[in-house]
Amino acid sequence: MKNKETTYALQTDAVQKIYESEFGTIRAVDGVSLAVQAGEFVALVGPSGSGKTTMLSILAALLQPSAGRVVLDGQDLAQMTDKERVALRREKIGFTFQANNLVPYLNALENVELMLRLNNRLDKAGKMRAEELLARLGLGERLYNLPGQMSGGQQQRVAIARALIHNPSLVLADEPTASLDTERAYQVVKTFAGLIHEQNRAGIMVTHDLRMCEYVDRVLLMKDGQLVRVIKDEKEIKAFAQGAGE
Repeated sequence: MKNKETTYALQTDAVQKIYESEFGTIRAVDGVSLAVQAGEFVALVGPSGSGKTTMLSILAALLQPSAGRVVLDGQDLAQMTDKERVALRREKIGFTFQANNLVPYLNALENVELMLRLNNRLDKAGKMRAEELLARLGLGERLYNLPGQMSGGQQQRVAIARALIHNPSLVLADEPTASLDTERAYQVVKTFAGLIHEQNRAGIMVTHDLRMCEYVDRVLLMKDGQLVRVIKDEKEIKAFAQGAGE
């Protein structure tokens, strides 16, 4: 049997992000340690100001922590140069956001292929994979539609395809359903979770809509910059998600 420790795609050790202001020291992230396995989909939740967005930026190598370590695929981000971190973000991290950030003058297929182009991997096999992934997301007939010709849910699925196309180790989603109605939000998160599991990626979703936690493997609850609760039992996760909708 494989040792689960060998499958961690992401690990953090006592990560802190501290700001000094005229009002004193602000601990936006205060000693957060976590680990996410390949093929695991995790929700990072908490009230406004809890530190979850700052934590996501640190995990994305967009923000350097004041203290602690972030290790992605065995690479300590603190030991990398700025140039190396840029390359890591491009090659090993996939992003989806509340605003899907699709390029408006590129069609669905071209938006997905863009990540391959940036990584110099847009070959025949890559083009086929982009088409197959969009078809898998129910967009086989929308390949050549511009973002303005698609619904919000369809645009978000294009963004998911773009985040996964270059086979990243880590996929980060920042409020991916905030602009969608409830039915479309459920569809998007369910599809996203299925692809994370199917493609064996590590996935982290920041969400304010706790009902979406129904589709994750673990819930990490932050408050005042700290990780205060971890929910991993399937029944407890479902009860947490259903209770949020009451």
